[in-house]
Amino acid sequence: MSEVSGKAWDTALLKRVMRYVGPYKLTFYICLVLVVLLAGLAVVRPKIIQVIIDVEVAQGDTQGVLNLVLVLIGVLIIEAVVQFYQTYLANWLGQTIIKDLRVQLYEHILKFKLSYFDKTAIGTLVTRAVSDIETIANIFSQGIIVIVGDILKLIAVIGYMLYIDWVLTLISLIPIPILIIATSVFKRVIKKAFQEVRTQVSRLNAFVQERVSGMKIIQVFNREEVEKSRFEKMNKLHRNAHIQTVWAYSIFFPVVELLSAASLALLVWWGTKGVIAGITTLGVLNAFILYIYMLYRPIRQLADRFNTLQMGMVSSERVFKVLDTKSTIEDQGDFKKEHLDGNISFKDVCFAYIDEDYVLKNITFEVKAGETIAFVGATGSGKTSTINLLGRFYEFQKGDILIDGRSIREYDLENLRRNMAVVLQDVFLFSDTIYNNITLNSSEISEEEVIEAAKKVGAHEFISKLPGAYHYDVKERGGMLSVGQRQLISFIRAYVHNPSILILDEATSSIDTESELLIQKATEVLTEGRTSIVIAHRLSTIQNADKIVVLEKGKIIESGSHQELLDQGGHYRKLFELQFKSEGQAV
Repeated sequence: MSEVSGKAWDTALLKRVMRYVGPYKLTFYICLVLVVLLAGLAVVRPKIIQVIIDVEVAQGDTQGVLNLVLVLIGVLIIEAVVQFYQTYLANWLGQTIIKDLRVQLYEHILKFKLSYFDKTAIGTLVTRAVSDIETIANIFSQGIIVIVGDILKLIAVIGYMLYIDWVLTLISLIPIPILIIATSVFKRVIKKAFQEVRTQVSRLNAFVQERVSGMKIIQVFNREEVEKSRFEKMNKLHRNAHIQTVWAYSIFFPVVELLSAASLALLVWWGTKGVIAGITTLGVLNAFILYIYMLYRPIRQLADRFNTLQMGMVSSERVFKVLDTKSTIEDQGDFKKEHLDGNISFKDVCFAYIDEDYVLKNITFEVKAGETIAFVGATGSGKTSTINLLGRFYEFQKGDILIDGRSIREYDLENLRRNMAVVLQDVFLFSDTIYNNITLNSSEISEEEVIEAAKKVGAHEFISKLPGAYHYDVKERGGMLSVGQRQLISFIRAYVHNPSILILDEATSSIDTESELLIQKATEVLTEGRTSIVIAHRLSTIQNADKIVVLEKGKIIESGSHQELLDQGGHYRKLFELQFKSEGQAV
């Protein structure tokens, strides 16, 4: 997590946060009413005790003492109930607001272009969506409402003390300016200490996450002791950062206690003289002692409250920065078609990830409905970039892409992508069951359809042998399955969603020969009757394609059928000969 920065107080930012209170205004106002009520109740208890001592005890009225004690107990019960509801409603409000904000943020992230994720660390987005938003809840549960309550309590207590005896009040409050200065210093010190804690926590989390993910490399190269040593150093920095906060608190709290004791000493010294002189009473003196305790507690906590509020404001600024990011695909098309025919046409398409550094240059080709087109070329030639444009995961800068005679920008984006399916080289499976990974939690796809698709693809046999079969949990990223098994599941996923256009991105490049045979059979099933685009690593898998396009440095240098390209004796033939020679096969 990045360090805390920015203004200590930002009114515009606070107003934006407060907009989320809109649907829950009644709850917010009830919270405010309750804190006002608590501030009023704060002065009642000492006053009752004052009356008991000065009136009932002085008159020897035991029944009067009993009656007032019962009133005092009633006030305590009311105060406890009010405190409970105020605390509960404030926390409920905070958690409800961040629930709405988190949903809004997640919905916004789902619409980002893939280019945004290329440039942004996933951990940063996770932090924004989880811990930063959780901190915003503290603005309501421990920030604004509590601060208002503490300030009102201070005003009520000091106001009532001045009303009773302004001289005694001023004498007892002599240490308060020193406390205000100490609180200000503590606030700055603890803020800096908490920044360091967050920095070290972030570094420690990143270190542990990366090492756990790369544990195989650590063990294979026998680096356990080295990594242990590095971890110990980072853990020491983390400990030292926490000790800084402990140091700040260990100084501030004793200072507050000393100043509180000084106020009491001044109060007793001056108040006792007043009692002896008959200027004041024992009941007033006793009430003032209770009021002093009431004053110092909220003053001591205000530094923490303001720090919590500021941290919430900083977190909200980070979250709003993501919400204000304009990195979504413009979905202004309104044309919808239940099932696309699958005629695809690229016309002089140019595309760059950054500025005008084009990775695709004047790409032009056509694919008729039901045909299979394959792309071959070296790494970085533009194969994957080409298919990413078709589903509008990235936006091209020049030219146009047509599907069934219409520009893809005229299509409703959801409708366009619903008619496509992609099988990637690096298959991503969620930590969930095989069934849910295939259907992606769609209620429109039954288990019977999944089983039927698995049989056609050739995966039913291995799935049915797993514990729980289609309800087997594949764990994180499908770690409980082999590469080939994960690939077959991705084929089933594509099949059950019944796409009009199928994209296979080097689906056989990372699997063994036995699995490749299964994948080839699955490919035949999957491509039958639909337009297919194949990015090929092994040329043996694309010999039957209707058209093969050879890319080099973002340009089409050759195109034609397998035999036509071999007859041309160009780049494709060289690739073919090199690959089959390395595999020990005759051309």
